[in-house]
Amino acid sequence: MAEPASAADAQRHSAAAERNRQPILEVLQRWLPARGTALEVASGTGQHALHFAAGLPGWAWQPTDPDPAALASIAAWREAAVIANLLPPQTLDVMALPWPIAAPLDAIFCANMLHIAPWATCGALTQGAARHLARSGRLVVYGPFFIDGLATSPGNLAFDADLRARNPAWGLRRLADVEAVAAQAGLALQDRAAMPANNTMLLFERVRSGRPGAAGGTDRAPGAPGD
Repeated sequence: MAEPASAADAQRHSAAAERNRQPILEVLQRWLPARGTALEVASGTGQHALHFAAGLPGWAWQPTDPDPAALASIAAWREAAVIANLLPPQTLDVMALPWPIAAPLDAIFCANMLHIAPWATCGALTQGAARHLARSGRLVVYGPFFIDGLATSPGNLAFDADLRARNPAWGLRRLADVEAVAAQAGLALQDRAAMPANNTMLLFERVRSGRPGAAGGTDRAPGAPGD
């Protein structure tokens, strides 16, 4: 009889997640208050969830993913680390309503989903955030984007072409289009941060009277695309 798989066997590893987790955490530490409850959408391997929960001890961090293998990986990382504020992973497909998540949430975080999923997931994510975030809650999105007025790196152009060749529904998204979809959900872009490897972090909050809906940014840092 075959031996049952160990937790280590279930652990997936992403080199990109290993590289970008600390820069992302440092921005989260600037943008988020000292404590709250966060939902992570499309948690993937679980390396981000583990690192962010450890680096944000005042936050209850809820990882989610629609993929059973990803959920097993997240659970395996969580079991090995024993971080009290990292919650057990839950199944969540942003396109499936209703979300099986208790509201209100203080933050929703999503990394590297919009360019490897159909465009409709952007509306599903922002509409879901509008339903589940507390009045002062924040939606934080990380990934590669086309930003009007900024030159696109050759790496991101090649990455976009490769994604669209693999699946015509995939590809890098224009920040202006993401902003427009978020606005339909009542969310406005309040800040953005240039990240390594030609990525950007976006901070959305509920639209408030008299408050501008966009913020400035800086050129992308050099590196490989999509990390």
